Amino acid sequence: GSLGGPRDLFALPSARRPPLAPHWPIECEVIKEPIQHIEWVPPEPEPFCQPTGHEWPPATLSEEQGTIVYHLSPVPPGSCFTRARVGGAPGPLSSPAAPLEGPQDTTLLFESRFESGNLQKAVKVGPYEYVLRLRPDLYTAKHTQWFYFRVQNTRKDPLYRFTIANLAKPTSLYSEGMRPLLYSQRDAQSRGVGWRRVGTHVRYYRGGGEEPAAFRLSWTVRFPHDGDTCFFAHSYPYTYTDLQRYLGGLAGDPACSRYCAVRALCRSLAGNTVYLLTITSPAGAAAKRVVVLSARAHPGESVGSWAMRGFLDFLLSAHPDARLLRRLFVFKVVPMLNPDGVVVGNSRCSLAGRDPNRAYGTALRGSFPGVWHLRAMVERVLAEREVVLYCDFHGHSRKNNVFMYGCDGGRAGAGLRLLQRVFPLMLSKNAPDKFSFPSCKFKVQKSKAGTGRVVMWRMGISNSYTMEVAFGGSTLGRRNSHFTLADLKSLGYHLCDTLLDFCDPHPAKLQQCLSEVDMLLRQRLGREPGSGWSDVSTSELESSTSGSDSSVSD
Repeated sequence: GSLGGPRDLFALPSARRPPLAPHWPIECEVIKEPIQHIEWVPPEPEPFCQPTGHEWPPATLSEEQGTIVYHLSPVPPGSCFTRARVGGAPGPLSSPAAPLEGPQDTTLLFESRFESGNLQKAVKVGPYEYVLRLRPDLYTAKHTQWFYFRVQNTRKDPLYRFTIANLAKPTSLYSEGMRPLLYSQRDAQSRGVGWRRVGTHVRYYRGGGEEPAAFRLSWTVRFPHDGDTCFFAHSYPYTYTDLQRYLGGLAGDPACSRYCAVRALCRSLAGNTVYLLTITSPAGAAAKRVVVLSARAHPGESVGSWAMRGFLDFLLSAHPDARLLRRLFVFKVVPMLNPDGVVVGNSRCSLAGRDPNRAYGTALRGSFPGVWHLRAMVERVLAEREVVLYCDFHGHSRKNNVFMYGCDGGRAGAGLRLLQRVFPLMLSKNAPDKFSFPSCKFKVQKSKAGTGRVVMWRMGISNSYTMEVAFGGSTLGRRNSHFTLADLKSLGYHLCDTLLDFCDPHPAKLQQCLSEVDMLLRQRLGREPGSGWSDVSTSELESSTSGSDSSVSD
């Protein structure tokens, strides 16, 4: 029969059937068993560990002298994406893990051929010690940061040491007390305990003089049980299947369907659906202003998905503030902009082998469909309505807390330049134990010209931000502890709260924040009250803070 409307081309998530299986590039092998984790919040804060400095850990055998116990055949870096299918590579699976020699063999069994998994190789260099290598982003030779893999055949008593040998970034929150995450299947099943921070002697340091991407992360850990199945990860995973399961739940909620429409924005290169949610109450849509939110341009920044999850949980709830927000605004939300990258366990790129958040200015529809269609959608919206806020959710690997990058091009009048700083200041007041206003930056750098934040700002959205969420945690309000899933989700709620403050018809809060920003900037410049500062460049405004951070993230 003939195809119906576009809705038939894209099967949308439904509560009645399991999530659609993701499409994988044909180079990727995928194991059949589904991987799913429970959500859990530790009852006590998880403090940062005492940093052990940058010194080398005790000497270990080199990789050359060790035994390879897991090795996936690499995708040649010069190759590029050709095609994808459900289940990835056709034919029987290879056996990348070395087989055990019997019950007395204590070698760990490694696996990463599942959604968002990333491990290329494991070398056993001691009875309980392994050197690991991550797979670079597909079709590139770099961007190693995200890791997520499974180990089986654990033993409870020994102290194990893991060293990831090919990380790309010269600095990391692992140098400042951040610890990796461990998940024990047995603890999840028997005690309801999920992902937790583990590791002593966590060190991040420059490796030997081999390839350029030679920074190392090393940690020691004891496993909670003998013969357990455990996972390690850089941050709480949130996969494409997790998103589809969540959207299926929304589809099964009749109340929710009245004010939340789930559509396909487009298909990714691999043929995975990029979803667009439109959330607003049916009444009075004509004059409503629009809020545009997105997450997971960078697939390794899973913290962005948890913040987005918290945002959607609140906005779709029966809370009076959520009702008010749906009455006041139309929300256009793209919860996972780069599903292919998320599926294959990339850190930064899509299957085009490039960073989608540098492609907004020049994006070709064929190379970056998600970015191209999001931008086109915003252009259509701007032709009819005001967009009051654009915010893209990211993760940050070198600074703790949550902060924003905004856009002050230095050419607007002082009033507008102040106003662009108000939303982040309000957010810092609503989440004082997580959000750092002094860490926010508003400079528009040439190297960031292709980011969503800068391009949307040039299109006319003056409140255009990247929200950066640390992979580590908070150093604010007497906290010195890692972010939990509850912390990450609460950011979504705080964003809602701040939107109501920012758009409050009684301008008292706005006025107070405007004068506070004005005072803060004057203090920074050493200027008198009443003297203008609209002539001051953004570089000067920010030069008194740590300028060396300006080259990071987004």
